[in-house]
Amino acid sequence: MDINLLTLTSILFVGAVVAGLIGALSGLGGGVIIVPLLTILLKVDIKYAIGTALVSVIATSSGAAAAYVKEGYSNVRIGMFLEVATTIGAVTGAWVAGWLPAETIAIVFGFVLLGSVAMALRGHPEGEIGEKPDPLALKLQLNGTFPTPNGLQSYCPTHVPGGWAMMFVAGILSGLLGIGSGALKVLAMDQIMKLPFKVSTTTSNFMIGVTAAASAGIYLNRGYIDPVLCMPVLLGVLLGALLGSKILAHAKVGVLRVVFNIVLAALAVQMIYSGLTGSL
Repeated sequence: MDINLLTLTSILFVGAVVAGLIGALSGLGGGVIIVPLLTILLKVDIKYAIGTALVSVIATSSGAAAAYVKEGYSNVRIGMFLEVATTIGAVTGAWVAGWLPAETIAIVFGFVLLGSVAMALRGHPEGEIGEKPDPLALKLQLNGTFPTPNGLQSYCPTHVPGGWAMMFVAGILSGLLGIGSGALKVLAMDQIMKLPFKVSTTTSNFMIGVTAAASAGIYLNRGYIDPVLCMPVLLGVLLGALLGSKILAHAKVGVLRVVFNIVLAALAVQMIYSGLTGSL
């Protein structure tokens, strides 16, 4: 594409604002929009696109997480506990990536996400708490509260081992594909651990920056992070993430679920198509 620097910067900035907004509201991190924007619209090499997307994930996580923690939505204790599983999974995924074809990974990942959309559509009522609190959650003090129009509401996660296992899978996919895997993180907390949806998305935003930072270091070492691409994307995503954090406080959970499932389905189709066409 024949495009001057000012136009390129403008397109990147506007696209990044949208990516940051959706990333903050859905907990995905925005990278799922940045990569298609760079590779499909601007014809950027996918390795540079992923490097830029990882920077955007860190920016989204940093921008939204600070506001969410301050407003009382994110559960930092749960985030740090589950990040152990994600980090172990990421190291495992990076090792597996050396011999497993990327096309196969992308196709499997796409179908897993389509199944995840079906799971997410079932949902559970906002603020639902398991009949029997998980003993491990109580022992580790993973329970918490979050603000609602009627005041603070308490919750306690259920099925902590199952959520930890899903986070390990999310980490593997992060290592394999260079993404934040916010989708699976949200699903693990929302569907398995039965956390309130706003707590799930905000805690996911808190977590994905840690995973992305490790991956971004590798891409930086390999020369795949270009300041010309990263600077407008970082600023745009940060602005979008801050806007998203403000919108989330007043947004209806039903709307958030719709946004989350649309983005998730789009990511699944993109991954399957890329795997089948070998365009990774």
